[in-house]
Amino acid sequence: MSHFSTVRTELRQREPLMAALRDLGYEPEAGSRPVRGYRGQTIDADLAVTLQDGGDLGFRWNAATGAYELVTDLDLWRQPVPVERFLSRLTQRYALNTVLTASTDEGFTVSEQRSCQDGSIELVVTRWDA
Repeated sequence: MSHFSTVRTELRQREPLMAALRDLGYEPEAGSRPVRGYRGQTIDADLAVTLQDGGDLGFRWNAATGAYELVTDLDLWRQPVPVERFLSRLTQRYALNTVLTASTDEGFTVSEQRSCQDGSIELVVTRWDA
């Protein structure tokens, strides 16, 4: 019996997702990867983070929704925060990386980035036009 759970997200781009995972201290691997769960069971994902305890994290592309889904064995969840908080932090870092990439692509530079007490992140970007 499979213990894997699938959690919908709004994460649509691979590179910002991988950058967000790295920001949170994980080492994601892209490409078809097995995600390990209960008693050695595996499920394939398009992006995976291998964890020491065997309760890996994976993200699988869902073409119907146009977004990645988190796939993991929630019975083996050993992260320092609950899955909802993990996804909240991941989504915040994903958004930050998306904004930083878009800003750079448009010729902006980050002049200030600050983490606030409430957990939000403030960015100031500038661009000089000639």
